[in-house]
This record gives sequence, structure tokens and C-alpha cells, in this order.
Amino acid sequence: MSQLSPTPRTTPTRESERAVGQRSRMLALVGDALVAHLGVVVTRDGTTHPVVLPTAFAVDPDGPDDDGTLYLHGSTGAGWLRAAIATDVCVTVTELDGLVASRCGFGHSMNYRSAVVIGRVRVVDDPAERQHALDRIIDHMVPGRAATLRAATRKELAATAVLALPLREASMKERAGGPEDTPDDVATGVWAGHIPLRRIALPPVSASDSHDEVPADVVSRAKALG
Repeated sequence: MSQLSPTPRTTPTRESERAVGQRSRMLALVGDALVAHLGVVVTRDGTTHPVVLPTAFAVDPDGPDDDGTLYLHGSTGAGWLRAAIATDVCVTVTELDGLVASRCGFGHSMNYRSAVVIGRVRVVDDPAERQHALDRIIDHMVPGRAATLRAATRKELAATAVLALPLREASMKERAGGPEDTPDDVATGVWAGHIPLRRIALPPVSASDSHDEVPADVVSRAKALG
């Protein structure tokens, strides 16, 4: 699908002018971002409470789920895993692009790109899809890295959970530019503007027991992020 089709759960109710309708722009965002946050309601020791957890992830626009697949990485021993499978979850991906300084406190804001995906996850059990998902998660961090690594051991695979979330129920919002002050606030003469932000990478640091030259895929990734 070329357009996002938010459901009532993912349709913005405030500042709808910031909503993004193009699916390609959401895919570009999740391609840039490195961390997703998974929100789930868990029950432990007789109490129920929400938990939001950061996790590594990757997206396959042509994945087997509706409108593509968002893969999430976790541990099979994590307490939130059972809760995530039992009910719908919410995953957010956000990139902070700037700080907006207005002439009044109410007008201060942030420039950002943010996607929200809601739905029911499934555990990826098929060995081929599981390997595909893990490779994509690794390559999302450092493109080309997965092909250079040894195969995972049985113990490692047994400790690793891969969840798949359909991209069907998704929305995106973004803000860019400076403050939106009223003429009265402009007349106060207070400075206003925005501070652009970007993520950068420093040169790779080899492990103390690594004596090889830094591989091309790592060098390339650091340059791309820098």
C-alpha cells in the first residue's frame, strides 16, 4: 500500500496537520531509527501495570504480515513476553530532529518524526523466517554485518525471542521548522528559533582483544551516521 490507513486507534486526535499519510515516509523513518519502544500491560504478583521497553528491531516492507512486518528482538526469559503475546501491543519509533524555542513557554516544542504501530504480535517459530528476522535486525544496526558472523548456537537461539508485528495499523506524525508565535509574542522582542539536532557516530573503537583492521561494513556505517 502506498498510503497509511490509520484505524481509530492510530488516528491522531490532536494537531492532525502533522499527520503523515505516505507509507514510504514511515518506512524511511523506521529505516533511520535504531531503537523502538514496546508498550505492553503486564501482570505480576497479582498487580497489573504498563511497561514500556526499548528494543532492537527491523522492518521488512515485504514481510508476511499485513502491509509488511516489524520484527522485535527480545529474550525468551523476559516477563513481558507472555503479556505481549496475550494482547495487543503498541510500538513507537521516534527521531528527535530539533528543539523549538518560542517566545512563550506554551509555544516551546520539539521537531520530530514519530511512528506508532498497534496490533497483535506473533512469535516467529519458523526457522527460515527467524533467521531472516535476526539477520535483518543485525543489518539494521550495521548493514552487511550478518553475513560476516558465525551461525547462532542452539543455546543462543533458545534464549532469543523474535516477535513479528503487522504494519497494517500504523500512523506517523512529524514537526519541522521554527516556533509559531502570535504577533503579540513577536512584539515582546524575545529571541525565538530552533536548535537542529542530528545523531552522529564517532570513529569505531576496536575491542581490546580485536587486532584486525576495522572491517569495511563498520567503517561505512560509522561514516553514514557521522
